[in-house]
Amino acid sequence: MRLRAGAAELTVRPDQGARLASLSIGGLEVLRQGERYGSFVMAPWCGRTRQGRFRNGPVDHRLPLDAGEHAIHGTVRRRPWRTARVDERSVALFCDLVEPWPYPGRVTQLVELAEDGGSLTLTLGVETAGNSFPAQAGWHPWFQRRLGAGGRPVEIDFSPEWQEERGEDHLPTGHRMEPKPGPWDDCFGMPDGVDVRLSWPEQLELTVRSREEWVVVYDEVPEAVCVEPQSGPPNGLNTHPRLVTELEPLEVSTRWEWRLA
Repeated sequence: MRLRAGAAELTVRPDQGARLASLSIGGLEVLRQGERYGSFVMAPWCGRTRQGRFRNGPVDHRLPLDAGEHAIHGTVRRRPWRTARVDERSVALFCDLVEPWPYPGRVTQLVELAEDGGSLTLTLGVETAGNSFPAQAGWHPWFQRRLGAGGRPVEIDFSPEWQEERGEDHLPTGHRMEPKPGPWDDCFGMPDGVDVRLSWPEQLELTVRSREEWVVVYDEVPEAVCVEPQSGPPNGLNTHPRLVTELEPLEVSTRWEWRLA
């Protein structure tokens, strides 16, 4: 389905995990194309969960391993979602949590283009249908490194308070350190909220913001860069769990704002 506002056109694929398959701004395609790319939802966890294991109170759980020795990016990114409502500028979608996630529940996503076509707001919810459980939620957008033939590569500007030290297994060790220059496949802490500016010189400036304090930045491939706001760091089900209860669902949001050069 396509949403439109101002100079922005957004394609959402409910059949591909509620993925944002395309974001065109003034005729410039911002997202890397392909079934694995665009921008996908990470829930009910983000990034890697060590050895696919997490604990909920006294109960140990094991998730299928799909990233070497780890479980990665949740269970809903490849499943079909259902559409609750849609109009010209917004769509609300949902996907029920089923096996291999051990607790019944639901993930929701609200996608909203601003009326003037100058921004996009994404809101995720994780709800339980019974027992409480730890969860995370976030997004994994793949932004094009270059916007069209001849475009200059994107520049990333942000000021995190710390960088999570990354172990050989690609998971945070628990040690925080001064941020280092890229290339990155790393998690950063921004206690005042995620605020990362992407600039394609003489073409477009796009800022990713969120009230959440965690962001993963990945720029180790030549085609794209990723800026991933999320509710906790990789392996957060074990190190920074957010408990979802019937009274307190997990809700996170991000806002992308842009300006054409």
